[in-house]
Amino acid sequence: MEGACGKTGHFWSRRKVLGAAALPWLTPIADSLAVAAEQDASRCPKSVILLWMQGGMSQLESFDPHPGAAIAYGGRAIKTSLPGVQFSASLEQTAEWMHECSVVRSLVSQEGDHSRATYQVKTGHRLFPGIEHPSMGAIVCHQLPDPQIDIPTHISIISGDHAGRGGYLGAKYDAFRMGDPQWPVPDLSARVSPRREQSRYEALSILEESFAQGRLADLDAQRTQHISNTQRARQMMTSEQLAAFDVSAVPLSVKAPFGDHAFGRSCLAAVQLIESGVRCVEVTLGGWDTHINNQENQRKRTDILDPALASLIGELRARDRYDDTIVICATEFGRTPLHNNADGRDHWPHGFSALLGGGGIAKGRVIGQTDPAGEKKQPIQPVTVEDLHATVYSALSIDPEHHLDTPIGRPVPISEGRVVKQLLV
Repeated sequence: MEGACGKTGHFWSRRKVLGAAALPWLTPIADSLAVAAEQDASRCPKSVILLWMQGGMSQLESFDPHPGAAIAYGGRAIKTSLPGVQFSASLEQTAEWMHECSVVRSLVSQEGDHSRATYQVKTGHRLFPGIEHPSMGAIVCHQLPDPQIDIPTHISIISGDHAGRGGYLGAKYDAFRMGDPQWPVPDLSARVSPRREQSRYEALSILEESFAQGRLADLDAQRTQHISNTQRARQMMTSEQLAAFDVSAVPLSVKAPFGDHAFGRSCLAAVQLIESGVRCVEVTLGGWDTHINNQENQRKRTDILDPALASLIGELRARDRYDDTIVICATEFGRTPLHNNADGRDHWPHGFSALLGGGGIAKGRVIGQTDPAGEKKQPIQPVTVEDLHATVYSALSIDPEHHLDTPIGRPVPISEGRVVKQLLV
C-alpha cells in the first residue's frame, strides 16, 4: 500500500479513505486515517540540496576506500559511525554522520566524457538529439511548486557552466545562478532614485501593452513572458526572503565549522535558502579531475568538502530541516582503480559513489560493492544513474513514471529508472 510520502506504510491518503466514509460504521476510522495521512504528509521531504563534485570525485578517496588493497595506493580509511563501514581518512567529520545517511557504491553510467556524464547525472537521461531534459532541480520545482515564495525556487551556487537547466520545461525552471555568498546578489537594487525607477516602469508598461496588443493580439497583455519576468524580478527585489542569500550575519560559531571558503559559505547559504522555502539548491565544488597526482589533489578537495558536508547535515538537523530535505553528494563519474603513468586516475563510469541522506532516505545503508582488485568493471548490485533519479523522486512523492509533455507535445517520462527500495524508509 502506498503511503502519503510515496513509501510503503499503514496509513491511507484522504482520497483513499473517502470511499470508506460512505459506510457509517467506518466513518470514525476513515477520519482518523485521513488526519494521520495529512500529518505525515506535512513532514514529507520537499526539497533537495545537491552537492556537485564537478570533475569526477574518486570513489576510492571518498566513500569507497579499499584500505590495504593495491588499488588504494597507500590510501588510509577510517571507521564511520556505522559499524563495519569505512570512509577515506580525509572525510573524518562526514564519517561521524554515516548512521544518518546511505551510500551507493555501485553507480554505473554509460558516459565517460565530462559534459555528457554531467548531463546524464544531473538529468537522469542520456543526451539525445532534439530534446533537452530538465535537471533534477527543475523537475522538483515543476512538480512541487510553492506560490508563497518570492525568490527563485531553483538555485545554483558557484556553478560555472553546469548549472541545472529547465530543459523542455522552459527557461523559467533554469537555476538562478549566484556566486560566493560573501558577496551580495548583484542587480537587486535600482541604480536610480525611486521616482525615476517608477517612471521607467510606467514607460515600460506602455510599451509592453502596445507590443502585446499590436503583435500578439490573441494574448492578454498581462500574460506576456517579459511582463511576467519583470513582475517576478520586482517581487524578488523587495522581498524579505532575500536575507536567505546573506550569510554575513550568521554567528561565527555557526559559520566557522563550514570552512572559510566559497564552498563552505555556499553550503551554509543552501541551508538558509531551503529554510526559506527554496525547492532545490545545488552547490558546486570543482577540481576533481585528477589525471595527475591523484592522491594529493583528491585530498585537497576532500579537505574542503568534509567540514562543509558534515556541517550542512548538522545544521539542517539543528534547524529541524533534515527530515524535509534530501541531501545528495554526487559527481559525474569516478576514477579508475589503477593509476596512470602520472600517478593520476582517469575517468571511470563503471562503479562510483554517491552519498544520500535526509527525509525519505533510509539511514545506515550501503548499496553495492566494487571489486577490491580493480579488475572487474561491473560492481555487485549495480545502480544506474536513472535508478538514482527514480529513487529520489519517489522519496519526494513524485511519480518517476509520470510523463511530461515537451513543447511539441511529446510525452517524456520523468525517469526511466527503477526505484531502489533499499534506499527508502
